[in-house]
Amino acid sequence: MELGLKGKRALVTASSAGIGRACALEISRAGAYVAICARGVEALEEARENIASETGGKVVAIQADLSYGAQVQSLVEQVSDGLGGIDVLVTNAGGPPAGRFMDFDDETWMKAVTLNLMSVVRLMRAVVPAMCDAGGGSIVNLASVSVKEPLKGLVLSNAVRAAVVGLSKTAANELGPDGLRVNVVCPGFTATDRMTELIAARAASEGKSEDEIAAGMYASVPLGSFGEPADIARMVAFLASDAAKYVTGVTVQVDGGFVKGLL
Repeated sequence: MELGLKGKRALVTASSAGIGRACALEISRAGAYVAICARGVEALEEARENIASETGGKVVAIQADLSYGAQVQSLVEQVSDGLGGIDVLVTNAGGPPAGRFMDFDDETWMKAVTLNLMSVVRLMRAVVPAMCDAGGGSIVNLASVSVKEPLKGLVLSNAVRAAVVGLSKTAANELGPDGLRVNVVCPGFTATDRMTELIAARAASEGKSEDEIAAGMYASVPLGSFGEPADIARMVAFLASDAAKYVTGVTVQVDGGFVKGLL
């Protein structure tokens, strides 16, 4: 399928590894000019080189910590200057710590809100005016299946990522007349370093082996396995593209059937 991303200018955040990197690779493969960002310079440059080598596309890398509003604004300005604008924004950030409700104080809650909600708010606020002036654009916010089915031991993610869905749906309604589309992609259990960390945390909390925890997760997925970052990336690239030009305000999970609800 021709996605219509060729020549588009895309910013994908937290993209030196995992799902973010897979999204940047897929969008670059479709012909877009891509900007990636992360906190670690070495991993970021390695990702840039590998993506550019594999796709032959233009890829720029900018160091940024999405926890800081000034760095978010600077990131968007640098990408706009380097690529000549931003047509596509894919927001992504590392997940907050695992734990139960009574495990966390105000400071930890605010860190989760800052990284996983306010980074999305700030990124969107920074790109929307220019997108409106250009006659439109596409925003895809990465969240989690926890927004549709809360996950055990992940209270911070369950709460904060749900707020991203509310933000995205509202923005889709408000910005649609300006030609902007806003959608959410919710990864299920995906084979990333983050998943390895969550399995280890659950194993320690429940007094079980990591193999037992992983087996229980597999059993909860009708397709019987974890997804790969590329599985998520293909959905993100589709929603970001002109192939999905009549799709906005949706929250779609890529989870192997984990979510059992009708919606």
